[in-house]
Amino acid sequence: MAMIIDGQAIATEVRRELEGRVAALKARGVTPGLAAVLVGDNPASISYVRGKAKACAEVGIYAETVRLPATITEEALLGTIADLNADPRFHGIIVQLPLPSHLDGDRATRAVAPEKDADGLHPLNLGLLMRGEGVLLPATPSGVQQLLVRSGHDPAGKHVVIAGRSNLVGKPLANILMQKAPGANATVTVCHTGTPDLAAVTRQADILVAAMGRPRAITADMVRPGAVVIDVGINRVDDPTRRTGYRLVGDVDFEAVAAVAGAITPVPGGVGPMTVAMLLVNTVTAAERQSGLGPF
Repeated sequence: MAMIIDGQAIATEVRRELEGRVAALKARGVTPGLAAVLVGDNPASISYVRGKAKACAEVGIYAETVRLPATITEEALLGTIADLNADPRFHGIIVQLPLPSHLDGDRATRAVAPEKDADGLHPLNLGLLMRGEGVLLPATPSGVQQLLVRSGHDPAGKHVVIAGRSNLVGKPLANILMQKAPGANATVTVCHTGTPDLAAVTRQADILVAAMGRPRAITADMVRPGAVVIDVGINRVDDPTRRTGYRLVGDVDFEAVAAVAGAITPVPGGVGPMTVAMLLVNTVTAAERQSGLGPF
C-alpha cells in the first residue's frame, strides 16, 4: 500500500516557517496584506476565500475580501483591481475564479499588478518563471514541488510525467520542475488529450502528476509500480449517502492506484492545502520585496 503524502501536515509546516518572516516584517512596521476579490455568490468560491482568510489570520497576514455583485461590469471590476493595486495596505491580490460568464477571467488576472500577483499567474511572472527567474510562482504548481521535496521525493534526476497542459497547473509545473535549480532538475514529459496511448506514457513516470480535470481518469494500469502519484484534481461526484449529496474525488482512482504506487496524495488533504500555503508564501514574499526588507 502506498505511503500517504499528507498535504495538510506539510502545509502546516510551511505556515509555521512563515510566522518568523511575518514577525520580522511587523517589527519593521509592515503588516503583509492580501486582498481577495470575490464576484457573485458561488458557494465554492465563498468557501475557498473564507479558507484563505482563515489561513492568513493564522500566520499574521491582514486579509480583506472585496465582495462584488455578480452583475458588476467588466469596467467596474477592472477599476476595483486598479484601486487595490494602488492601495499600500495590500501586498498581494487574488481574483477568485471562476468569474460570472460575462467577465473575462484572463483579463482580470492580467489587471493585477505583477508585483502584487499572489496567485503567480500574471503573464510577466509566468515569463520570468520560464526564464528561471521566477519569484512569485503559481501557487498550485509550487505547492506540488514543495510536497515532493518535503516528503522526501526530490524530483532531481527523476522522470516526471504531467497529465494535463493547463495554464494553471500543467504548463507552469513543467517549467518549475525542469529548471536547473534545487527541488527541480527533472526530466519532464507533458501529456494530454491529444497524446496517443496515454497509459504507455504515464507508466514511464517515476513521479506522475494528474491534473486533467476528470474524476478518476488515472487508473491502476496507468501507473508504474512504486511510482509517486500527485493528484491535483478535485471533482464533485454524486453520492446519495452524503448529506450534501456529493463527495470530492481526485483525477486518480485513489483506492486502486494506492495499491500500486509507492506514495500518493489524497483528495481532499493533498495538494489543496499546499495551494493555500503557497499563496501565503507569495504574499509575504511580495511584502518583503515591496518594503525592501527581505532577501530578493
